[in-house]
Amino acid sequence: MKSRFQPSQQGNFLLPELRSQLDPRQGLYKLAERIDWEVYEEAFGSLYSEEGRPALPIRRMVGLLLLKYLHNLSDERVVEFWSLSPYGQYFCGEEQMQWGPPSELTHFRKRIGPGGAEKIFSSSISLHGEKALEKEVVVDTTTQAVTDAEQRPGKQKNITFPTDTKLAAKIVKTGVKLARRNNLALRQSYVRTPYPSCFWRNGAGVARTGHWAKKATRKLKTIAWRVVRQLDHSLHEPHVYCLSKGKEHKRYEFGAKASVLVGKQGGVILGAYSLPENDYDGHSLGEALAQVKRLCGYSPSLAIADRGYRGRTHWGETELITPKAPKKSDSAHQRRKARARFRRRAAIEPRIGHLKSDFRLDRNFLKGQRGDSINLLLAATAANLSLWMGKILSALVQILSQIPLHNPITNFPALQRAF
Repeated sequence: MKSRFQPSQQGNFLLPELRSQLDPRQGLYKLAERIDWEVYEEAFGSLYSEEGRPALPIRRMVGLLLLKYLHNLSDERVVEFWSLSPYGQYFCGEEQMQWGPPSELTHFRKRIGPGGAEKIFSSSISLHGEKALEKEVVVDTTTQAVTDAEQRPGKQKNITFPTDTKLAAKIVKTGVKLARRNNLALRQSYVRTPYPSCFWRNGAGVARTGHWAKKATRKLKTIAWRVVRQLDHSLHEPHVYCLSKGKEHKRYEFGAKASVLVGKQGGVILGAYSLPENDYDGHSLGEALAQVKRLCGYSPSLAIADRGYRGRTHWGETELITPKAPKKSDSAHQRRKARARFRRRAAIEPRIGHLKSDFRLDRNFLKGQRGDSINLLLAATAANLSLWMGKILSALVQILSQIPLHNPITNFPALQRAF
């Protein structure tokens, strides 16, 4: 049922309020004061029943999701961070310091789905005001939840490398369990089959036993295909595909493609769309622009992209331009303007890099296409919130640098306005 949590209007003399103890200049404190939390209450309140056990406050759950991606933490670590940090608890709507775990996020993510994550992302755009609604945007695609084909330690998505022998052994073991659970008769029991094959597979690098290892691998894969044909069941995420991006250091990537739209000047992420299939970049632009129209209420007049978007030049009200040789009739001013635009387009690359390294875009453990969409939207939300906090901090430093502090008593009102 819905949460019964109501903010109290009366203080507690045993537990002082967090508001009176914390530094109001801190980024999370300012962000907690600026976000319109009532939007989430109205958007997600209808997802709860009127009966049953009272649920946890919606603000706390949304705040935990934002803290998870802001600080690049796992579900377990963000719960620990909430328990230890008074700023994290104040950000989640607590009035006094709380003890104990605040509950897990899995059920709440399933409850709100990609639509709820899109609403959270939309509020992070509106946080920047009208300055974020730029007419010229930069667009590019990337891969989230990648697995490096040459450097195997990177395993961000919960899938096995396609050529690993252990995948065939897992198929056999899982198939036997499914057959027993559903009372299906197989040709063999296959209970002990994977273990000798895996044992001989360990000697693949030894000259004396290498041929036995190859034979064991072939036999194990044959048995795995036999079990799959008998069960006709998929044992992996079918939407994960192999992408060849043409990079020198990373020839192949395994994951899901994502389209990102960023404002040309402000750097605010206006669109984050997870592609269900490995489509051509130019074909994905229509859905990405439709998302911007749905979230921001307008369509950009110009989209700047790389040569991977060549083909169609107009998408409704938006014109698409890609780098190309200038015309002989172009003036020097037009050429300089075009060069400046495409140089600015390159700014989206480090933006995507920060999405991956700082906001968990390359560590997606959420399941299926829904999980990919939620992970991408929340990573973009955290990037926008972090950008807002950085702008606030730089503005405060600029204001403080202009205030003469030789007489603190005289300049006390100015200091109050600055903070």
